[in-house]
Amino acid sequence: MMRWKKISIYPSTPILKAIEIIDAGAMKIALVVDEGHRLLGTVTDGDIRRGILRGIGLDDPVETVMNPNPITARANEARQTVLAIMKLKRLHQIPIVDEQGRLVGIETLDDLLKGNCRDNWVVLMAGGLGSRLRPLTDLFPKPLLKVGSKPILETIMENFIEHGFRKFYLAVNYKAEMIEEYFGDGSRWGVEIHYVREEKRLGTAGALGLLPEKPDKPIVVMNGDLLTKVNFQQLLDFHMEHRAQATMCVREYDFQVPYGVVKVDKSRLVGIDEKPVQKFFVNAGIYVLEPEALDLIPQDEFFDMPTLFDKLIELNCETVVFPIREYWLDIGRKEDFERANGEFWEVFR
Repeated sequence: MMRWKKISIYPSTPILKAIEIIDAGAMKIALVVDEGHRLLGTVTDGDIRRGILRGIGLDDPVETVMNPNPITARANEARQTVLAIMKLKRLHQIPIVDEQGRLVGIETLDDLLKGNCRDNWVVLMAGGLGSRLRPLTDLFPKPLLKVGSKPILETIMENFIEHGFRKFYLAVNYKAEMIEEYFGDGSRWGVEIHYVREEKRLGTAGALGLLPEKPDKPIVVMNGDLLTKVNFQQLLDFHMEHRAQATMCVREYDFQVPYGVVKVDKSRLVGIDEKPVQKFFVNAGIYVLEPEALDLIPQDEFFDMPTLFDKLIELNCETVVFPIREYWLDIGRKEDFERANGEFWEVFR
């Protein structure tokens, strides 16, 4: 079967099915067609996440999030021309159609143009005290606590390695020597690990001011106590697609008010909403930052990541949010640690 058929779906296909197709395939796209195979639109991971931010549900039809005007190429166009279009438009893939607009193929940007490895740095914040996990953290720093068969931080790092990242900075403070002894220079995993020592508490962004040099590409920053199956390639693609200075991963959080909420107009009762569910997006502790954003971080001062985003917003810099739809768990409390151990083998096998 031609590969474009494996990623073709109809407009009525549920978004959840489109996610399965995108995640399972190497092309990271789904093609929306009619019964005559005419191309109606395309759907990428970014399209779906933008739909989630608009409140669209995963059971809704894919036509609610698809791009109805995708860039295409003709079947008779030279390969060099197609690649030039993809580079100019910053596309990872492009559908090929005939003169009647029927889908006949798909071209993807050759992986050899950028290699299998990513040059982007990964900075993992691993200096926290883990006070809420005591007495577990009396002997070990939280990133070295075992979930499943290995430390939390090792699972985090291996997820990045799986997506092609090879250069890591670990920001350490509490029991730093134990983390440095365990991970060493990274050669055991075939990567490069460096350490940033916080001599005092610097907050969730302050340690970035201690980096020995300025990166030349966007960096990924993540708290060292998170377990997640976020696709970091898709995260970087989303950041680049939006030409953002900073991207914050967010997680949907639902809160049900346990009472009937009264709607009032002055002194008049106009309605009662019984136990409504409030939905919010909360900071998920994973970020992508352009090198220029690091210039706003003061040297050797306490500085939190939300403060950095506030400054970027004040300067009218492009700041975007990336909604996480994959598994995500912040191991901040004992019950979170117990839950992580209960779910580990199912999620990270």
